[in-house]
Amino acid sequence: MAGAGKSTVGRALAQRLNWICADTDHIIEAHYGVVLQHIADALSKEEFLDLECSVICSLRLSRAVLATGGSVVYREDAMRHLASLGPVVHLDVPLSVILERIARNPDRGLAIAPGQTVEDLFREREALYRRYADISLEVGSMTPTECAEAIVARLTQIR
Repeated sequence: MAGAGKSTVGRALAQRLNWICADTDHIIEAHYGVVLQHIADALSKEEFLDLECSVICSLRLSRAVLATGGSVVYREDAMRHLASLGPVVHLDVPLSVILERIARNPDRGLAIAPGQTVEDLFREREALYRRYADISLEVGSMTPTECAEAIVARLTQIR
């Protein structure tokens, strides 16, 4: 979910593993030369989700931590591709924390339908995140470094 800490925790995890961190939102921004919110605003929600899926399915990475947009779970092809690259981690953060973080950075490129609230989005995505995750980690009160360490510990358990 937007505001869960995917990019921040992704960087901490990549540093811990001595891998690179790639952020799909930044890849999309670099491809189009504008901030993600402008792209999301210019497209319908479905068009944006298709674009995001296309970008993700084009990635061929190894020894990389990939931080995705929270809307990636709407496209099964994207999630299958991510699973083929490695374990999928869900950062489980309470709605109250998500709302506070989004309020601090409203230009984060949220894929949301007209009339839909962040609360609606959170509830809609919650089951999808759990469905696709190899690891679901409650991280609401953890620092990014603590999250990275917890993920590494869980990764060693599933290998």
